[in-house]
Amino acid sequence: MIIRDATIGDVKRIHKLINGYAETDRMLFASMSSIYENLQIFKVAELGGEVVGCCAMKVLWEDLAEIKSLAVEQAQFGKGIGRALVLGCMEKAKELGLKKVFTLTLEPDFFTKLGFVSVKKKSLPMKVWSDCAECPKQDHCDEIALECTL
Repeated sequence: MIIRDATIGDVKRIHKLINGYAETDRMLFASMSSIYENLQIFKVAELGGEVVGCCAMKVLWEDLAEIKSLAVEQAQFGKGIGRALVLGCMEKAKELGLKKVFTLTLEPDFFTKLGFVSVKKKSLPMKVWSDCAECPKQDHCDEIALECTL
């Protein structure tokens, strides 16, 4: 397995992975244009020459980034791909000099195994909520907020 920065050639696969999860209400939909515009924040997992997972790390402030859009092909579950993607994004955050990363997730157990701890959503800065304005579940959000100090 190779974890690498995403390239233009990965956009269609990233789009398919993310929107496959969005169709089952597991994350927000992402347009092709938004993926192109934010391509530099994505990492992908490649297995046998095929992209089988993606994850993004979005810097929000001088000391804070969000780990988001983690999607792994279901047939590849249990192979450590999600873990490797998140750790790759966390390493990039460290290289940039960030002190903390957070995520909003429906899979808190996965992230706690990586050192994340649960926090109150209200403890996160307002900048975090930019994606929430577009979410149909904004008034009844079921995601759990977790953070990790780097």
